Amino acid sequence: MRTLITALGDKIQVREDVKRIISLSPAVTEILFELGLRDRIVGVSAFCSRPPGTSGIRKVGSYGSARIEVIEELNPDVIYTVSGYPEDFSRRLSEKFPVYVFELPSSVAGIIDLVNKVGIVSERPFEASDIERELISKISGFRANNEIRAYVEIDLGGPVTFGYRSYITDALSLLGIMNIYGGEDREWIEPDLDFVVSSDPEVILYEPKMYSRFTDRNREELIEKRGWGSLSSVKNNAFFVTPGPLDFLAHHGPTFIREVLPWIRDRISDINAE
Repeated sequence: MRTLITALGDKIQVREDVKRIISLSPAVTEILFELGLRDRIVGVSAFCSRPPGTSGIRKVGSYGSARIEVIEELNPDVIYTVSGYPEDFSRRLSEKFPVYVFELPSSVAGIIDLVNKVGIVSERPFEASDIERELISKISGFRANNEIRAYVEIDLGGPVTFGYRSYITDALSLLGIMNIYGGEDREWIEPDLDFVVSSDPEVILYEPKMYSRFTDRNREELIEKRGWGSLSSVKNNAFFVTPGPLDFLAHHGPTFIREVLPWIRDRISDINAE
């Protein structure tokens, strides 16, 4: 047996040759696939959607809940999850199963570190190092040449934005973008929509609820309902809706660096070109 120490400081015992993994973190699931461990994943959360191969894996629950009888049936050697919102749930699960909690990234560098840690815990350190080098190379190509103010919102069953403890705020900073909530000492924040209006951000990045169909009409109705028609971002066509239907900004796996950062950079480039 191996003794591992989780991000919560707990010691857990895991067998040397793990054969059956349940991942309740979409980011961890993506990393496991890239480490060549798809055949060892027996269960995932309902939000694990990357890569497409996850569709064929048994769904056992979500971030903060799971069907215990299904987990017992799958008989995992280890369950992977992340810190933050699911912590209390992870502790309850650990009373019956070996649960390894990874630290939720608070920066873009933390996303890369998560790859490294999943590789170490899953005994794929060299494969993880290859991914790490690739992601570092991609980040090195980004340059922050301007200072644009932005408001970011994700629909997680209600509007959520982010303070400076979030990898999203750090990502914007790397691209020369100032998050209007970036001074808040929090990760997730329920936004004050009046503050958004008074801040008049030059850019809005909006992520609809996962798997929802968000049309141009929905966007227009949202702007009208909130009285955002006079915002600079709206008047200058700088209200950008993330490509759906999957999570995009909310996903902190390698896809964030490969796809999300370039997408934000290109939106900002479009503004600068006008």
